[in-house]
Amino acid sequence: MSNEPGFPTESFADLISANATFVQGFHDQDLTGRAAKELAVVTCMDSRINPLAVLGLEAGDVKILRNAGARVTDDVLRTLVLASYLLNVKRVLVMPHTDCKMASATEDEIHQLIADEYGVDTRSIEVGVVPDQLSALRRDVTRIRSYPLLPDGLAVGGAIYNVATGELDPVEL
Repeated sequence: MSNEPGFPTESFADLISANATFVQGFHDQDLTGRAAKELAVVTCMDSRINPLAVLGLEAGDVKILRNAGARVTDDVLRTLVLASYLLNVKRVLVMPHTDCKMASATEDEIHQLIADEYGVDTRSIEVGVVPDQLSALRRDVTRIRSYPLLPDGLAVGGAIYNVATGELDPVEL
């Protein structure tokens, strides 16, 4: 970890260069920041998931909330409240995925793996493992549906994304 002041230009040179190319064809300047498709998606940070492509959407269509395991945390609820009242969100899809690291080990095993590999004791944080994805998805959808600060009529559903096939499997909750 670098404690040097200033922007670490060398570490991010590839991204800054790619952005310069992106700017040449940039055409999203007229987007408003509101969810054009009235949708928010809660999904995992896994880089195999491209929510826009998976759902046939484009920039400006959806609010995307990502974290390890696609869990509905207090911060996700806070963000959904803001998105619902200020950014045109009227429906929420909770979308965990197959082959998720958070579903492959216990809380203790994840902490031990980090300690063994990197010498860092992470036991002061809750990792949020998901030993049973279906149960966790049901709890998370229920948590959103019953959250008192969210508007009545907010449509909330859950589906598991298959990283091997690209298929989205809606779950009856």
